[in-house]
Amino acid sequence: MSIDWGSFTPWASLAGGALIGLAASVFVLFNGRIAGISGLISAALARGSNAWGEKMLFLLGLMLAPLLWSAFAVLPEIQIDSGWPALILAGLVVGVGVGYGSGCTSGHGVCGISRLAPRSLVATACFMGTGFATVYLIRHVLGA
Repeated sequence: MSIDWGSFTPWASLAGGALIGLAASVFVLFNGRIAGISGLISAALARGSNAWGEKMLFLLGLMLAPLLWSAFAVLPEIQIDSGWPALILAGLVVGVGVGYGSGCTSGHGVCGISRLAPRSLVATACFMGTGFATVYLIRHVLGA
């Protein structure tokens, strides 16, 4: 394994992580709910939900953030090494996992762990472990 040191961006990564933490903290302080993206999207799609506008603004901010960032720095090049069938299958698997796990990585990993929620600790350990195992199998066992 080699590290592409030219693409290593610790300060941008630290700033991004701090902004995610700040956004999640502000959201819970003002709304009393965690900023789980899958929950926000499902609530935004259900028009009759409470605080529909606030949820839509939060999601809009997530989509507009890269545009704002591009005013100050060059965005990294997006490179996807899989075809559409693999991406669609991955999206469906993640969607099923979000349903069974009662939340996504942002809800459990960012917000749940910070609150020391036991189910979020277990959920995060499960999806991180599954990710590690998948990468190991695909790269080292299958050689892809």
